[in-house]
Amino acid sequence: MVLASMTGFARAAGGLDGARWTWELRSVNAKGLDLRFRLPQGYEGVEQAARGEAAALLKRGAVQASLTLDRAMTRAEVRINEDALQAVLAAAAAVAARVPGAAPPTVDGLLAQRGVVEFVEAGDDPEHRARLEAALIADFRAALEALAQARAGEGAALAATLDQRLTTIAELTMRADACPARAPQAVRRKLAEQVAALVGSGAALDPDRLHQEAVLLATKADVREELDRLAAHVEAARALIAEGGAVGRRLDFLAQEFSREANTLCAKSNDRSLTAIGLELKAVVEQFREQVQNVE
Repeated sequence: MVLASMTGFARAAGGLDGARWTWELRSVNAKGLDLRFRLPQGYEGVEQAARGEAAALLKRGAVQASLTLDRAMTRAEVRINEDALQAVLAAAAAVAARVPGAAPPTVDGLLAQRGVVEFVEAGDDPEHRARLEAALIADFRAALEALAQARAGEGAALAATLDQRLTTIAELTMRADACPARAPQAVRRKLAEQVAALVGSGAALDPDRLHQEAVLLATKADVREELDRLAAHVEAARALIAEGGAVGRRLDFLAQEFSREANTLCAKSNDRSLTAIGLELKAVVEQFREQVQNVE
């Protein structure tokens, strides 16, 4: 599978028996899958089917789908959906019983409720309506597939960018590993200076306590574990990118782990050069995290 972005745009148009329509789909980043439809009144069945199609193909992203339908060549009749009207009236009566003095519902207010008024094409028999809805859903499917392709195209560019960031993180990790401040003699020298500072402070330290302090200082200065984890996270992130599909959440988790290790590296640093590498690493990790937010 390929890596996909959550951003994209697609359009599909069609027609049947004098009717013309256009589907437009827009997708942006989101934590989950958020589907929003704008369809002409009376096409709830089309929306339900379209939602199922979208949910089967997309895993994350805020998707807005709008349908523009032109049936100017046919004459429409206005009908009242009695079931919907009775339901609205019953709800209004229940509210009025609980709120003394509430104004009764107005005609225009009732007619404005979704589903109360239906626009039915003259001569639009069930068979014709079924063919129309099937054609609308087929063109929605075409637009949806085009959207998925657009997201995949952006995902390919995104994968290249993420790989570049991972390469930089790996290089900085190797630079930190090879930093002169991590050489055994440099660590011993720094440790001797710190121990000398403890002894020179005038504190009454017995040899055992002094040994414990020296071990503690040496442990705090050791960044081997952080470097190993950074290298492991780079490999894990590359594996996820190669896997493709809906891996955005897992990449986001790895970005948090990258940040944690970079922060710890800076906190443990006992040398300016190592701190500089750590700060550069934090900047690249933040760039990686920002790009990951676009991954499905």
